[in-house]
Amino acid sequence: MVRQDKYSVILPTYNERRNLPILVYLLNKTFTEHSIDWEVIIVDDNSPDGTQEIARKLIDIYGADHIQLRPRAGKLGLGTAYVHGLQYVTGEFVIIMDADFSHHPEAIPEFIAKQKSQNFDIVTGTRYAGDGGVYGWDFKRKLISRGANFLATVVLRPNVSDLTGSFRLYKTPVLKKIIEVTQSKGYVFQMEMMVRARSLGFTVGEVPISFVDRLYGESKLGGDEIVQYAKGVWTLFTSV
Repeated sequence: MVRQDKYSVILPTYNERRNLPILVYLLNKTFTEHSIDWEVIIVDDNSPDGTQEIARKLIDIYGADHIQLRPRAGKLGLGTAYVHGLQYVTGEFVIIMDADFSHHPEAIPEFIAKQKSQNFDIVTGTRYAGDGGVYGWDFKRKLISRGANFLATVVLRPNVSDLTGSFRLYKTPVLKKIIEVTQSKGYVFQMEMMVRARSLGFTVGEVPISFVDRLYGESKLGGDEIVQYAKGVWTLFTSV
């Protein structure tokens, strides 16, 4: 009997107590309806809003075989959250997505189908190809995102239409290998992961997605992140 593939979702969280139950409910619904083996690893950075209490209730509801809470002492960055979460992954594939409900779980079966179609090492969601799009952002935010992707695409030529997206599926060993060589922190991390993937010869498929601005809470993107992004593009251009 062939063992069914298992999909591990790593969810970095910080003050997501209102979004987390909705997202986990929809993840469970999506995976169950498509008969997919799954787990969610919640990596919480010591949220003061009670996110961890909600996570523990979700464990009671869905079971410890489906939900893991792996907290950290404080806000330590997105990249290290994935490194931390990877220690506890038991699936053959890892899905990374935002916990703020910007990414809808209904796209996950499309990611899986795309991966299986050509045995891709990575499948990334794209807001900037096919019928993908962004909803809920003002013109300034859209302009910054488009500009950031354009800059990185021209300078780095990664052959991916959405470098800064954070909704992706990886073969678990592939993600581990890429993270080993990725050096960036924060919002540059997602971009470097794609650039490193290409330089290592991994194959990447794309699925158009709809990105919806966060349901509850405040965006964590600020001026400092934009400056760091520009620096990150230059660093990758000179080093990869």
